[in-house]
Amino acid sequence: MKRLIERSRSVGEVLRWVTQNPSKVSASHYPIALHKLGQLLQQQQQGQATVNGEGRGPGQMLEQPEFQTLCQAIISGCSKFDNFSIVNCLYAAAALGLPGESPLVRVLEDESRSRLGRFNQKDVSMVFSSEANNKALEAIFSSQLFYENRQERFIRSMAEWLPRKAENLTPYTMALIAKYVARHRLREPRLLDTIANFLLKRGEQLDSKVIQKLVFPFSRMNYRPSNHSELFPKLEAILEQKAGSSPLATVNILMSMFQLSHFPQTVLHQVFSPAFITNVMSSPYALIVRRYLSLLDAAVELEFRDYSGPRLDPRYRVLMFEHALTADEANRKYSYKGLVAEALRQLVGEECYRQDEVLPPGYCTDFLLWINRSGTVLPLSRVPAASKAPSAHTTTSPAAISLRSSVLALTSDLQDFAPVVLSVNDKWHYCQNSDILVGSRAMRDRHLRLLGYCLVQV
Repeated sequence: MKRLIERSRSVGEVLRWVTQNPSKVSASHYPIALHKLGQLLQQQQQGQATVNGEGRGPGQMLEQPEFQTLCQAIISGCSKFDNFSIVNCLYAAAALGLPGESPLVRVLEDESRSRLGRFNQKDVSMVFSSEANNKALEAIFSSQLFYENRQERFIRSMAEWLPRKAENLTPYTMALIAKYVARHRLREPRLLDTIANFLLKRGEQLDSKVIQKLVFPFSRMNYRPSNHSELFPKLEAILEQKAGSSPLATVNILMSMFQLSHFPQTVLHQVFSPAFITNVMSSPYALIVRRYLSLLDAAVELEFRDYSGPRLDPRYRVLMFEHALTADEANRKYSYKGLVAEALRQLVGEECYRQDEVLPPGYCTDFLLWINRSGTVLPLSRVPAASKAPSAHTTTSPAAISLRSSVLALTSDLQDFAPVVLSVNDKWHYCQNSDILVGSRAMRDRHLRLLGYCLVQV
């Protein structure tokens, strides 16, 4: 049956073999049939000669009774299929362009979800080794099941062929791939460089909201693309033209560039201008943009000392974060922070440290301690108030206090006191299978050091 399906030269022939010989069809034959249908339809769409006078498009085939019979056979029997057949059927259906709400796709996704604990990466990574068209990739990366689970072998395989196919992908598909790579912190240079090349070639045609999605993986993985010397100036030029069209996307792109230590001066002149601020303040996303602008302003003061343009009006400065990050809270039970806290309680006592302290410009620290020059951890009551960093709980907004003043306050008594941030770096603070911190964490560490804190990594 496998040979008969693979040798079929028309859609009708495939459907006849499968639907008219149910006793000879096993679970492994269904994904082969779906893949073959996809190949034949692709040939038709490319204008190749059809056989037996058939010129049916995908829509016509999906409406055929024989195809509906095929789908129903898969739906009825999929609970007995092996894992590989389930996954192959699911992604072959995606390649055919079946909508996510179709009965076949829904049943296959439900069955796959119930088996997640038994899947191995090969079940998924082999699916599109030879069939990676735009529609198929879009369907794969749109699947919540695929999105939620890291498929490293599939990604490594995709890194081999994606550069050759990138020109034929839509911005939407490339953005889905970028989103997946960022979510799972996959620092795969070939993939990231492919996204960067796509962005370099097509950036001027893209909406800034799409650009932010394509740029985000670079900062997330703390990775400067190999073409950054061309890409970053190109992005600056695009932002100069489009800064006001989507302020939130603009500050997101700027934040990604700042995390990679690239500071586009001309664009900063725009986002700190009264016109941009006025536009932002009247928008529904005013607070989140103010948070980003506040952190960008702090980064300028700490890292871009040559900048001489406008700055954010102190009236609009707020803390970037007022508490621990959502990811840290959600993963608290998997963190070593609790063990470190218990060790500190036993070693130095609760009166000698603060946990989850938020420091300007809005960085949550795991543990904050003060140590004198003899190496003794001091009770907080013995640390002079003038030497303590302003926290998020002070009556005066800490974001409104000049960061340079904070640095002076911290360093003026450094001969006697040293502020120490004990940082518990859990696995989600790093790129996957790497010792490289994600971009936001790396920038936080840079800024805390520049503010006069001594960082101790655990």
